[in-house]
Amino acid sequence: MKSISIKKMDRTRSVDLQERAKKRIPGLTQLLSKRPDQFAPGVWPGYFSKAKGVEVWDLDGNRYIDMSIGGIGANVLGYADPDVDDAVRRAIERGVSSSLNCPEEVELADLLCEIHPWADQVRFARTGGEAMAIAVRIARAHTGRDKIAFCGYHGWHDWYLAANVGTANALGEHLLPGLDPAGVPKSLIGTAIPFRYNRLDELEAIVNRHGDELAAIVMEPIRNESPGDGFFDGVVRLARKSEAVFVLDEVSSGFRINSGGAHLVLGVEPDIAVFSKALGNGYASAAVIGKAGVMEAAQNTFISSTNWTERIGPAAAIATVEKHRRLDAGKHLVAVGTRIQDGWRRLSDKHEIPVHISGIPPLSHFSFEWSEPMATKALFVRLMLERGFLASTSFYSMFAHTDKHVDNYLDAMDDVLEEIAGLHEKGEVASALIGGPAAAGFERLT
Repeated sequence: MKSISIKKMDRTRSVDLQERAKKRIPGLTQLLSKRPDQFAPGVWPGYFSKAKGVEVWDLDGNRYIDMSIGGIGANVLGYADPDVDDAVRRAIERGVSSSLNCPEEVELADLLCEIHPWADQVRFARTGGEAMAIAVRIARAHTGRDKIAFCGYHGWHDWYLAANVGTANALGEHLLPGLDPAGVPKSLIGTAIPFRYNRLDELEAIVNRHGDELAAIVMEPIRNESPGDGFFDGVVRLARKSEAVFVLDEVSSGFRINSGGAHLVLGVEPDIAVFSKALGNGYASAAVIGKAGVMEAAQNTFISSTNWTERIGPAAAIATVEKHRRLDAGKHLVAVGTRIQDGWRRLSDKHEIPVHISGIPPLSHFSFEWSEPMATKALFVRLMLERGFLASTSFYSMFAHTDKHVDNYLDAMDDVLEEIAGLHEKGEVASALIGGPAAAGFERLT
């Protein structure tokens, strides 16, 4: 194990702004996954002044190597990618919006349909959640039905959170536990019905009971586990049997293992696929692509927004997709993520710390499998910060990550896990915290 330097960091400005934000912004931030209490409350810097490649500077001037969530998966190439930023600057110089439409959206539509030959038409938005809401609206308009069978995490909109209306926690096994459906109309009860990944029997039961009411079967193609033999064949069969629209949510999985949707690698053909996050490398961009017979239903319902017509999103997406394809970025993302997961296994075994590792390599996760897991997570985050790394129990690959970044990160983690193992043996993990344990799932921020 190499000797890792520990930095004494002043994060006064970064932490003070969090306290100020709590008074002005309910929940402190616009994204639960970036809330400081999800990492290490009182320690996580929370705000950035600059980001480039895989480097991030906080408000106090501290520099970190980001080995965490990579802009929650949006910055697939790396922060401030020069080619994408140049394309955006050119777009800005020509005017971001006008009374006419930008031609880049047609170019992007052609590009996405070229990559996904099964798709004929495209509608655009700016975020993954709203794009999923568009896909569900199109499916309902196409079928004239209301109910949605779903698997996985699909955002914050009413159609999805309706699964938790009148139940204890139907969404608990779909990434985020404890999502309160407050504000979702109670009349939507029973319109969103969950099934678990690789549990074809659960989807079959839904189709047998609600088949003539199903507008769509919505799911992520892959996240924490690989599909079992015949799983997707069965899903497609049940979609055809019920005449429901088969929607794949590629918001997280798209452009991770290949240049396009993960469903291309898995050999699955949906009716609709939805992209965002990596599509614009951090610029707001989202796309709903699909078969013409289904997508035409968008003209039978009202789906329209001023800022879906601006130029920056499509310009950024075109530059991102073209560079991603040219560099075969998915291959590098998988290789980096694989090295990270292998390192986690080796180091957890070395220090006799039980962890559970999950996720496709570019979207990797681990959890501590002993008492006080959230206190251990917060302690891990703090100790890695002191060694110059933004790190948590998730790692999202960026093309800008190099072998040196991975080596230095794993050396630091080796050092940190040795310290954590010693504290755990003495029962001093909780007492070593500065701001309390990390939050588990959705909790109200006070």
